[in-house]
Amino acid sequence: MIPLPFTWPALIPFWVAFYWTFIAELPFIRRDRVTAAARSDRWSMRVILFAGRIPLYITGIAAIVAAGWLRRHCFRMLGASFTYDVRVQAGQPVVERGAYRFVRHPSYTAGMLLFGGIGAALTNWLSLAISLALPAFAYAYRIRVEEHALVSTLGPPYVEYMQRTRRLVPFLI
Repeated sequence: MIPLPFTWPALIPFWVAFYWTFIAELPFIRRDRVTAAARSDRWSMRVILFAGRIPLYITGIAAIVAAGWLRRHCFRMLGASFTYDVRVQAGQPVVERGAYRFVRHPSYTAGMLLFGGIGAALTNWLSLAISLALPAFAYAYRIRVEEHALVSTLGPPYVEYMQRTRRLVPFLI
C-alpha cells in the first residue's frame, strides 16, 4: 500500500503543508549557517540536529526500507494467497516458512514498520506517535477479522499455528 503523501490526489495537501511549513525556515537557516560556528553558539545547533533529527531521520529511512523488504518477503512466501482483501479458500495451506515461522502477520508488522518509519523520517515525535497509533488500531481490527476467517475456513491447522506463533512481534506480541 502506497502511503497517502505519495498517492494522487492526497499528496497535494501533504506536500503543500510540508513546503509551506519549512519554506519559512530557509532564511534563518541560510543566515544562521554563517554564524553557527560563533563562540556563543558553541555548536549547539549542530548538536540539536545530530542528537535529534538526523538519527531519527536515518532510523525512519532504515525502517521504511526494512518494511519494504519484509513485505516483499511476505509476497514471496504467500504467493497467490497474498491478497489485499481478506480472502481464504478451503484447503489453502497454513504457511509456516520464512517470517511466518515466527509471526502470523509479518505483512502487518511490515506495515507498522513502514508507518513508524514515515513518522520517524518526518523527525517529529508527534508525527511518529500518530503514525504508529492510528495504523495500530486499524491493523488490530484487520487481524481480528482475518483470524476469524482463517479459523472458520482452515480450522484446526490454523488454530494450532496460532498457538505456536505470536501475532506481530516474535516472542512478544
